[in-house]
Amino acid sequence: MRRRDFIAGAAGAMAWPLAAGGQQGRPVPMIGYLSPRSSESDVLMLDAFRRGLNDTGHIEGQNVAIEYRFTDGQSDRLLALATELTDRHVAVIVWAGVPVTEEAIRFMRASQIPIVFETGVDPVRVGLVSSLNRPGGHMTGSSSLLEELTAKQLSLLLDLVPKAKKIAVLGIALLENDAREAAATRGVNLLALRAATDGEIDAAFAAVDLRRPDALLVGTSFFFVTRAKQIAALAARHGVPAIYARREFAAAGGLMSYGHDVADGYRGIGKYTGRILKGEKPSDLPVFQPTKFEFVINLKTAKALGLEIPPGLLAIADEVIE
Repeated sequence: MRRRDFIAGAAGAMAWPLAAGGQQGRPVPMIGYLSPRSSESDVLMLDAFRRGLNDTGHIEGQNVAIEYRFTDGQSDRLLALATELTDRHVAVIVWAGVPVTEEAIRFMRASQIPIVFETGVDPVRVGLVSSLNRPGGHMTGSSSLLEELTAKQLSLLLDLVPKAKKIAVLGIALLENDAREAAATRGVNLLALRAATDGEIDAAFAAVDLRRPDALLVGTSFFFVTRAKQIAALAARHGVPAIYARREFAAAGGLMSYGHDVADGYRGIGKYTGRILKGEKPSDLPVFQPTKFEFVINLKTAKALGLEIPPGLLAIADEVIE
């Protein structure tokens, strides 16, 4: 993303944070956008988020400003960047991807600034809100419950490779455990792989060569999304059929992806942010779950792997990349 795409606001001294340069010279409210990914990987989400803001009458650079912070997949930077936004007294913090760590949850709960979050886990279970319908407090947002998608991803992968007996799972333990329950009903053994650095990604694929799984299921993580091209290329190089949780991987050369329509969710987050800027309270805005799903198949990658995609899978695909 080019520098001119970022609009930096100046923190004001008033209770309602303001940035100079409104359409008629008036100060405008400032939003803090915090992502554990990168500006490049968040292009799709940011476009959808801005469209959601526009739906509520807020246009970046005219009557609202946005301060952007990205960790580039380095989780140890997250709280420092969150503190920067807090110190700038932004009106709302958009926490675009909540890491399930005690430190992050504690920071968010202690915030005096309204927060609109996106998370792949149950926000009630981790203590972000009191309930989905009545969040209470100063937080609300979107919960996609990514772990619940694992069984469907595994099913699609087995439809492609029906004779598979061993499938590698690259991701967090939560997804591995969920995948094991789904695999047990299909008589499939799972090989758990973890990676949090570039070197560990290479090591994981070295294990794929050594253990020879029939297919690969890549769980979602902030770090993985910032390395989508790398992971998709390695899966192709090692000749293993793989399914991913986000379409960015299929667009980057991955074989298949199945997950929530990310753009739909971030447009909703943008709408919530705009509504809070207009005076609504986060406690009155129910946590929503994206209802649109997308299944993407990359036929070019399938051909390179020598795979024939079953007609039944092609028939249900939302998008086919040729």
